[in-house]
Amino acid sequence: MFQLLEKRIGQAFASRIEALYGVSGAMQTEEPKQPAFGEIAVPAAFQLARQLKKPPKAIAGELAEATGAIEGVAAIEIAGNGYLNLRLDRGYYASGLLSGGDGPRAAAGEKIIVEHTNINPNKAAHIGHLRNAILGDTFVRMLRATGRDVEVQNYIDNTGVQVADVVVAFRHLENRTPEDVRRLIAAPRFDYYCWDVYARISSYYADHPEALAWRRDMLHAIEQGGSADAEMAHMVADAIVKTHLATMWRLNIVYDVLPRESEILHLKFWSTAFELLKERKAI
Repeated sequence: MFQLLEKRIGQAFASRIEALYGVSGAMQTEEPKQPAFGEIAVPAAFQLARQLKKPPKAIAGELAEATGAIEGVAAIEIAGNGYLNLRLDRGYYASGLLSGGDGPRAAAGEKIIVEHTNINPNKAAHIGHLRNAILGDTFVRMLRATGRDVEVQNYIDNTGVQVADVVVAFRHLENRTPEDVRRLIAAPRFDYYCWDVYARISSYYADHPEALAWRRDMLHAIEQGGSADAEMAHMVADAIVKTHLATMWRLNIVYDVLPRESEILHLKFWSTAFELLKERKAI
């Protein structure tokens, strides 16, 4: 789709240049230096300036006015000393992708993995998390609409600092046991309860920096596994993940695979990958 629009833009400007100045030839397009400038840049005014003995900015103004509307282009803007920056019509572009257009197809048997959402399993999902999930899900739907084989993954960081902090709060601020946490999980709105607990421990760290040693010890305990603290961390993370999935299901967002960091550590996936990276001189 992009190549089609790029070709159309080049032809439109080449036609106008020949009509205005009697100069024929293929028209060069570029990628703007910054995404904020648009999707395609046309430096034609600089190429014509010496030949026409006119300032590039004046030529750019004449070209922008004479070229008029181009199908698939939302706006033409003059920038700097004479660049023509074009902004594509995103609705037109997306429609072209969804209809098949001239976009590339995946090779037979090729699978595309899209990972999105990835909320820390220590509290309820908020509007920012939902935004990311919707963006990811939209991308998945667009790929599938063009015939791609897509696997959707939602990576669960169930051994990270955020989960550790909630367990620290349960243990040291609330003196909770794993059985206490099970009862909390069975009650409504456990994800929101954990959000409040997480806020409390964050404030406690600010007033008692020595308590950060609790976090360090908890992270080690979770990574090692086999302790009451590790059990509590897994209960908290799994319960929160279930609430996240329920929230996403209401938006008709689903996942094929939920990789958990705990498995990556305990099954030695990371250790194996690290050794391969070293062996192949990647790091």
